[in-house]
Amino acid sequence: MNPQNDEHSNQRKASLFTGILLFLISIVLFITTTPFGFIYGMVYSLIKHFFKGLGGFFVEIAVSIDQLGNVIMQHLLNMLWLKEGGYKFGNRDETISSALGKNKVQHTLSGFGKFIVALLDLIDNNHVLDSIDYYVEPKN
Repeated sequence: MNPQNDEHSNQRKASLFTGILLFLISIVLFITTTPFGFIYGMVYSLIKHFFKGLGGFFVEIAVSIDQLGNVIMQHLLNMLWLKEGGYKFGNRDETISSALGKNKVQHTLSGFGKFIVALLDLIDNNHVLDSIDYYVEPKN
């Protein structure tokens, strides 16, 4: 069995209560602290690096949100965008675009997955291929 395809191998082992509690704490902390960190980060980036620094700050946020989406939507994306045996979504260290790129190379995208890739590549030429992260920490 390929460890990359075991959809549960990247999940930390925890009781249901511990998992729910940690999830709720993370949501509360995110909601209460993110606005302050975001404003401070924008001001800091502008002062230190002007608009170029601000652009990099927004790209870092976008990548992090993309990684979160890769985890939260993994089961849906695996069902809708992949053929049998495709490289699975869900690695917390990888973006959705990276996983799409790996599946494009392996020819394991469904028709809907190919449509999403075409849309992303229309916005940013070769987006999914350029997004492939070959140094992703393994799921296990």
